[in-house]
Amino acid sequence: MDTLKKRYRKTDSIISRKIDDEFILVPIRHDVGELSSIYTLNEVAARIWELIDGQSTGEDIREKIVEEYEVESRTAEEDIRYYLTQMETHGFILAD
Repeated sequence: MDTLKKRYRKTDSIISRKIDDEFILVPIRHDVGELSSIYTLNEVAARIWELIDGQSTGEDIREKIVEEYEVESRTAEEDIRYYLTQMETHGFILAD
C-alpha cells in the first residue's frame, strides 16, 4: 500500500520531548545502553511527528504541511514519504 494512504500511530517504545528549540525522540525499548540512540528532529520532521495521531493518513499530514509551510504538494509529499519511512524503519511508528 502507498505510504500516504496508510494511517500511522506512534509506538509505546519511544518518548518524545521538545527541549528549547529541539525536538527529540528517545527509544525506551531495551536497556540503558539505548540512550546513545537519541534522535533529533528538524522542524518539518517534528511537525510530522506531532501530526501522527493514529487517525490521520499520510495524505492528511501532507495537506497540513502544505498549508502550514506554504510548500508545494510534491515537495511535502517527498519529505513525508521519507520521514514516515524512516520512522517506521526505526520502529517509532506503525502503519494501520
